[in-house]
Amino acid sequence: MRIIGTGHAGLRIETSAGAILCDPWVNPAYFASWFPFPDNSGLDWDALGRTEFLFVSHLHRDHCDPALLARHVDKAATVLLPEFPTDELERELRSLGFTSFLRTRADEVVDLGSGVRALVQALTSPTDGPIGDSSLWVEDGGVRLFNQNDARPGDLAAIRELGHVHAQLLQFSGAIWYPMVYEQGARAKAALGRQKRDRQLDRTVRYIDELGADWVVPIAGPPCFLDEELWDLNDIVDDAANIFPDQSVFLDHLRSLGRSNGVLLLPGSVVDLTAETCQVDHRHLQPADVFDRKLEHLEAYAARQRRVIEAAKASWSHPEIDVLDGLRTRLQPLLDEADHIATGIGAPVLLELLADDDLPLARRGEDVEPVERVVIDFPGRTVRRPVDADAHAVRYRFRFERRLVEQLLADGAIDWVNSLFLSCRFSAKRTGQYNEFVYTFFKCLSEERLQYAEGWYDEQEPDAEDIEIDGWVVQRRCPHLKADLARFGHVTGTVLTCDLHGWRFDLDQGTCITSVGHPIRAHRARGDAEAAAG
Repeated sequence: MRIIGTGHAGLRIETSAGAILCDPWVNPAYFASWFPFPDNSGLDWDALGRTEFLFVSHLHRDHCDPALLARHVDKAATVLLPEFPTDELERELRSLGFTSFLRTRADEVVDLGSGVRALVQALTSPTDGPIGDSSLWVEDGGVRLFNQNDARPGDLAAIRELGHVHAQLLQFSGAIWYPMVYEQGARAKAALGRQKRDRQLDRTVRYIDELGADWVVPIAGPPCFLDEELWDLNDIVDDAANIFPDQSVFLDHLRSLGRSNGVLLLPGSVVDLTAETCQVDHRHLQPADVFDRKLEHLEAYAARQRRVIEAAKASWSHPEIDVLDGLRTRLQPLLDEADHIATGIGAPVLLELLADDDLPLARRGEDVEPVERVVIDFPGRTVRRPVDADAHAVRYRFRFERRLVEQLLADGAIDWVNSLFLSCRFSAKRTGQYNEFVYTFFKCLSEERLQYAEGWYDEQEPDAEDIEIDGWVVQRRCPHLKADLARFGHVTGTVLTCDLHGWRFDLDQGTCITSVGHPIRAHRARGDAEAAAG
């Protein structure tokens, strides 16, 4: 089996059944803040894109690069599609021209031909990526590879049961905005950064121990930050408080633990993997040029990308948009339905919108007056202007440049986490502990996503709720994508239709008419049951 590195979480796996191109990324992501590290723009993307199979683990833009996929990847490639709760990934790839999809099932092995087997392990909680993340296991001629990328499975038992893994590729570096964006003193922030970095490294080692692969390949990070506003986020001097350590730092960490099985994969590097050996050939970049001269590498990279960043910034402003009205239009209907999320947040969230400025938010200070303030009142289920009582009620405050929110509204963005928050182009302040529900809400700004998240939270409760519809008692959440059937369900005879996606269910049989699987819990209400019997 041959592995070719393409940068970040990207790789090309060459097997007897053909090549599998995984998570290719080259264009800047998240408001032009993230770039692949090291620079992979010089690779022959047309050659890499001539592939038999494509695997996109999830919709984060450092894994799913629409411009690259549209321009360079063969549209005849068969997409290994994870079993996600929504079909957003498939819709995105179809819009780019892909037509062949192999719909995998979680933890089920599929045959790719020529004796090559694969398994896609899908993660589906609202906190997994943008409503879903996944990993890929491949076996060819008895050699097994597990591309975990930045997925965080709760259990690797299903992978272990398939046989000894020869190479594990997994995330080790940060992919978040915490603690950098939080408005705290430098010493407190540094302490939090050290804790976060240590937890990341420890989690990675735990995954390594759980699987016991012969070789460990650190991938899926770190990004680098080439905009001058964000330059300080780069870990250039191996800062113990920086959450973005690079590959060389992690391999040193493994060696400090007495482990010598780490493998460095750079853009263009070729790894020949057998059941006994792992041979690496750095054909495009040399490690010394990247890590021993990291500052020079980043400075030259930034110079090459300066016009790209400037063009992106020039495109963001939409002063014609009324932000308060736009947020009300977009968020108000979702707030009305966000029972679990709104209760989980339990307080108003304040958005402070600042004037455009090239000075980083961290250097502007809290005394800079916003040009606009908006409150998302979760207890009141409304979007409004602040009132005096909010001064004590608000638990989360976010500060963004107004133009970023304008751009999100202009784009109709349904996922602020996978756009604004990961950009690190904001600051935040909170009272109390981290609240998962805040960020779940901001990644579920569509009817489909919100309904799924609410249904997922419903299913975590021991006794799922039943409701009555037209003489039938049925489970409240649709078995398909967890839509609220109290809002989207109607019954004609013995058939229930969920209007969110048009799926139909035979209530007498408790079965799905639209697709295999997806049984529904249902019975006639008592009075109607007696009438039917009599």
